[in-house]
Amino acid sequence: MEWFQRLTSIYDIIRPVVDIAILAFLLYKAYDLLVKTQAVQLVKGAGFLALFYGIAYLFKLTTLQWLLTILAPGLFIAIAIVFQPELRKIFIRLGQGELFRPDSKPRIGQLEAVITAAEILSQERRGALVVFPRRINIKSITETGTRINGEISSSLIVAIFEFDGPLHDGAMIIQNGRITAAGCFLPLSEQQDIRKSFGTRHRASLGMSEQSDAVILVVSEETGAISLAVDGKLYYDLSPIEVQRKLKELLDRGVRSGDSEPKAGSVEVAMDSTLDDGKDVFVER
Repeated sequence: MEWFQRLTSIYDIIRPVVDIAILAFLLYKAYDLLVKTQAVQLVKGAGFLALFYGIAYLFKLTTLQWLLTILAPGLFIAIAIVFQPELRKIFIRLGQGELFRPDSKPRIGQLEAVITAAEILSQERRGALVVFPRRINIKSITETGTRINGEISSSLIVAIFEFDGPLHDGAMIIQNGRITAAGCFLPLSEQQDIRKSFGTRHRASLGMSEQSDAVILVVSEETGAISLAVDGKLYYDLSPIEVQRKLKELLDRGVRSGDSEPKAGSVEVAMDSTLDDGKDVFVER
């Protein structure tokens, strides 16, 4: 039993290090999850209320304490309702166990091939939908299309989105540096205030970005505009340089769409806010 006692003593020595390392890893993953789902705003709101309550307790502001105590349960319920999409994303990620997997992203040369194909399709007014999954598993979406498992090349992408082709109307999935599938069906957005001028592709790109953390590239068949959808927001009519820069940033670091603004001259379509007449808000950059 001497070896067991030695092992126990060694474990007692390293146990605090292991404990702190695991806790730090879980805190990092929790922060990463909150940032990617935009639920960090929920945490900020809760922290703001806690700060006010702490001030009221410290300075013995009994009336403010009483008011916050009464309002707190209702406020937390209201926050849960407002941030319901973000909370849904959190539980989807936890359920699918994708939080601890590394991001899979195409290389720079492969991204350039995708952008080149998007430019060609834009000039020829051919619509396209390209999905770049990040951490959330979209196997159910991939299975709705045709397996390709081909190398990423601009000629193959253009060929797949040819007019009247069997895979033209569906979405292409690019994952692990390869074209994994094409002709896939994406869920349509549940947002009610989407511009009527946006067709099925834009609605599908928004729907996919609402239900996953994927980044979706859209080429409009009507206008030729190249756009990106991520986290339920649509960055409309970006230049090829902007698309490449933003795609690389999103796929490299998995940042939220709001962390990086398009360059001057581009337009962000804020689908979650409307003007008095019900039209979408366009924020000129």
